[in-house]
Amino acid sequence: MTARILVVDDIPANVKLLEARLLAEYFEVLTAEDGPKALAIVESTSVDLILLDIMMPGMSGFEVCERLKANPRTAHIPVVMVTALDQPSDRVRGLKAGADDFLTKPVNDLQLISRVKSLVRLKTLSDELRIRSETARTIGMEDMLKGDGREEAGHVLLVDSRASSQERIIKALKPIGEVTAMSDPQAALFEAAENPIDLVIVNGNSGEYDPLRLCSQLRSLERTRFIPLLLVTDLGDEDLIVRALDLGVNDYIVRPIDPNELVARTLTQIKRKRYNDRLRSSVRETIELAVTDGLTGLQNRRYLDNHLKTLFNRAAARGRSLSICLVDIDRFKQVNDTYGHDVGDEVLKEFASRIRSTVRGADLACRYGGEEFVVVMPDTDPAQAATIAERLRAMVETQPFHIRSLGINLTVTASLGIAGNEPGVETPDQLLKQADLALYEAKNGGRNRVVAFAA
Repeated sequence: MTARILVVDDIPANVKLLEARLLAEYFEVLTAEDGPKALAIVESTSVDLILLDIMMPGMSGFEVCERLKANPRTAHIPVVMVTALDQPSDRVRGLKAGADDFLTKPVNDLQLISRVKSLVRLKTLSDELRIRSETARTIGMEDMLKGDGREEAGHVLLVDSRASSQERIIKALKPIGEVTAMSDPQAALFEAAENPIDLVIVNGNSGEYDPLRLCSQLRSLERTRFIPLLLVTDLGDEDLIVRALDLGVNDYIVRPIDPNELVARTLTQIKRKRYNDRLRSSVRETIELAVTDGLTGLQNRRYLDNHLKTLFNRAAARGRSLSICLVDIDRFKQVNDTYGHDVGDEVLKEFASRIRSTVRGADLACRYGGEEFVVVMPDTDPAQAATIAERLRAMVETQPFHIRSLGINLTVTASLGIAGNEPGVETPDQLLKQADLALYEAKNGGRNRVVAFAA
């Protein structure tokens, strides 16, 4: 794993020490001796993680972190504060400023590298989603970071075998979320898989189950893979922490638990999950928009071009029939010229609705462009396809199109061309060409008819 790490510290010896440790793990290292220089670097250079000292002249690490998190362009960069400060109040202040973790000087090498690798992995996942979402521009980055200002209370699942510690954690988190506490790890695994959970807290305070086993199971299931995990462990249990981070645990907190720190870490994880959820949702919407016609809701030509190849090749491999029907609304230009494009759009939407009601579940209906539509019919020979096409033609002709905006009914007809993967048809493009020729014959023959291609 490689990444670009920015080390910010006003003491050169500290910078050199961290730089040497990171270079030994093949990370690329940038350095800054103060806050303003660090902010300038992240504005001009791509950075994957920041190791940030707190006590610096001029601008403290707290202020640097707050500025980073307030800027939509840099808010996604993980920040680890490396400091001699070790009071719970300092950690809480840093977490509220947006820091992802704290490392206390002198820094333990194993803990440093494990935490860096863990946060870089998480950022890589987030970056992939962010890039796709930015490309789509379905929603702005600032909106995704801040949400809509109406965030619901978090849903936290606590796995803890002791009633006393359950009670303390529930009490601490009550102001910010709903906590479901369970002592059985397998029941907790089922709960996380079946219900919307924003964070799972695993308290490793019992010898009755292996907390890392549960964390591993949560990471391996599709439904729970992206739920943040927070491990509660003992001070000094570095081996457990390192293994947990390698397994994909997002964060940890050591006993005795400071309630304010627990709340701050919980809020950080919930916020990050909802940020990534928005990104994933944006990517899904982007994919949907990319293959869907915005006016009719049918699949678009881009989808047809890709999916028809799959259906054609599958039919050829299995020796099955495949037919397509190319549909064109007759004299559609007259509708636009007489009544306007808004009425034309109403006709197109109603036409698409009738196609949906006519075709079968296995058929693929697409808007090919303008007033042309395509229906792909797997396991259907041209004779069967012609029967389905005739049913659609009759439905279009016999049922007037009601134009709500004008309160009138329009009589609309359609011409349809049929082609199948008969011997000699070797490509999807050839199949479409034959359907187009059949459609041309239907139009030339007087319109409002179904014509099958004849070689």
